[in-house]
Amino acid sequence: MAAVLAVLGLALGTLLGFPAASQAAGSLPCDIYAAAGTPCVAAHSVTRALLSSYDGPLYQVTRVPDGATADIGPLTQGGYADAAAQDAFCAVDGGCRITRIYDQSGRHNDLTPAPAGTSGTGADRGADASETAVTAGGHKVYGLWISPAVGYRYTGVASGVAVNGQPEGAYMVASGTHVGSACCFDYGNAESTPADTGNGHMDAVSIATTCYFAPCTGNGPWVEADLENGMFQGDNGSNTANLGNSGAFVTAVLKNDGRTNYALKGGDSRSGGLSTWWDGALPTRGGYRPMQQEGGIILGIGGDNSNWNRGTFFEGVMVSGCPTDAAENAVQANIVSVGYSGRTDVPNGPQGTITGPGGTCVDVAADDTGTDGAAVQLWDCQTYAEDQYWTHNPDGSLSTLGRCLDIVGNGTAAGTEVELWDCNGVGGQKWAQQADGSLLNPQSGRCLDSPGGATANGTRLRIWDCDGSAAQAFSLS
Repeated sequence: MAAVLAVLGLALGTLLGFPAASQAAGSLPCDIYAAAGTPCVAAHSVTRALLSSYDGPLYQVTRVPDGATADIGPLTQGGYADAAAQDAFCAVDGGCRITRIYDQSGRHNDLTPAPAGTSGTGADRGADASETAVTAGGHKVYGLWISPAVGYRYTGVASGVAVNGQPEGAYMVASGTHVGSACCFDYGNAESTPADTGNGHMDAVSIATTCYFAPCTGNGPWVEADLENGMFQGDNGSNTANLGNSGAFVTAVLKNDGRTNYALKGGDSRSGGLSTWWDGALPTRGGYRPMQQEGGIILGIGGDNSNWNRGTFFEGVMVSGCPTDAAENAVQANIVSVGYSGRTDVPNGPQGTITGPGGTCVDVAADDTGTDGAAVQLWDCQTYAEDQYWTHNPDGSLSTLGRCLDIVGNGTAAGTEVELWDCNGVGGQKWAQQADGSLLNPQSGRCLDSPGGATANGTRLRIWDCDGSAAQAFSLS
């Protein structure tokens, strides 16, 4: 009773406008859930501690050029991520990727880049560690920018996570502006192996523009439940009462008793409370009554490693048992107290666009995958396209997706095409902005060029004799 009263008191204090001590002991999400009898069994965040006593690492970064690793922890116990430590460690050509997200619950349910799955996708890569910077608690922190082929998983049965119809709850704070309709931007319970094993084998919360079961209200994005083989907005899939959540920071909540009922809630992570989009019966479609969870954990992907969607993740937890509404309201109040701010729809770390002829952008062929030898081309500028955001490194190289803008074969002849390749310091990867707007490769003495001044999507770029023409106007933002 004392625990319940404590949670209710916190919620009441928020409603009445009492000042809240940011990150005060006993006030963080896992403290609140534990006090309400539904303890965290997984807690992942790249922005802050989710337990007041936590002072371990939040995530691990791996430098692209040399493979060195560093753990990034909170500035203080129960505090915010030390972005300055990441910046110092990752100040190298090619930067860093996030290669582990530590579980703060004490159960060691850490997330690492996901293996290949039965969806036909290959193994995932870790997110660019500095892709998107925001503010939390007055501190610079980094979000986890998910693009196609980026995603994380705990493969196997995670400690304490619900299986075979056990009750559970989950929330995540994610972007409501960096979203898509493809499969799948999820966080939560999934198969123990990266394979679709049937209806009811997943129980993950999502925010996406996926209208899987029409009709839907508006264009989304909506907080949805991925219960495998369906993105459910409530009821039996379609739920026109789910009006969606489209803010820069969205609290997405799912809970499921595993037998008869589930609930979906959404709210602005910066102000106000949660809206309940559904609180009622589980789908009558076969396999969901009871649920058949397997206890794996996914982030940014579907259960079979369907990894074609996009999103930005900041924090999230999974709990044992169905949380009370009071606990969820108190957690939302704590999230609001963090003061998340900043844009979440564009990469805004050290990267910038390279605008080419006709106002197009320098782009890597294919969908943000960026393998060695990928063609570098012109394409319409897209705010969410990770492969259109480049870092101009101190050695003169230009990098995106952890690789560098490179001249094929380190060539110097006019007409040699450019590509993406591992950053290796060769002369064919050095670029200098000139006063006339061109990008010069000093080794060859030639400039980045669009053949014939073409501006069509997919135009393959090359080097050519510098002539100051519009075909060679490439501006680094």
